[in-house]
Amino acid sequence: MSTAEKPLRQSVSLPARVARRVRTLARAQKVSANRVLVELIESGLEAKERERKHFLELADRLTVARDPAEQARIKEELARMTFGD
Repeated sequence: MSTAEKPLRQSVSLPARVARRVRTLARAQKVSANRVLVELIESGLEAKERERKHFLELADRLTVARDPAEQARIKEELARMTFGD
């Protein structure tokens, strides 16, 4: 979180098991549970953005690929990303 951004209070309910893991991480890192949650959310959002960019890059590669084997490989990877393994 940037220091220039004004914090926005947000209430979130966590399953007990997740809350315990967050508190354990916070104690291990000697930071607040709030800081751990912010870092986890930021890293999750960044991961989603990387996944989206990778998907779009694959879609672009599929449109220019001429080799049927390469097209099939890209289609399989796109399907895996969309529907899971």
